[in-house]
Amino acid sequence: MTEFQQYYKGNFTSTLRWHQLDELWEKVMAEPEGWYVYHTREQPPIESVDKNRLQEFVQKTDQLLHQEHKYDYCGIVYADNKAAPTMIKIFDPKNLGVVCGIGKSTILPRWILTRIVPEILEAEVETKTKYKRWLSFWD
Repeated sequence: MTEFQQYYKGNFTSTLRWHQLDELWEKVMAEPEGWYVYHTREQPPIESVDKNRLQEFVQKTDQLLHQEHKYDYCGIVYADNKAAPTMIKIFDPKNLGVVCGIGKSTILPRWILTRIVPEILEAEVETKTKYKRWLSFWD
């Protein structure tokens, strides 16, 4: 498993409240060098962004999240370490999947902000066990 995969599949903590997201953005901007901005439906970037592009991304993403996720809590941004983040997963407020876990596939974050060179991610399609049995007669 690559370093990127290890981080991606590791433990993450939610920024449950909006002020926690503000604090996370402050941590990111306090050390702006070396961040990659990865839109997971595009090819991963091969170069990190400069401070100005990072600031633009943070501002626009924060604005979008506040506009599209109209709740008194955030809960859709996750960091591997909120005090010293290396990877941040930002989920699309318009594509959060099914909370109770009955969805057909893994929902990828829309964006990943990472200090590790990103790699292509693909959602893993999960076929439910009862459907596997039902479809097994085709084998």
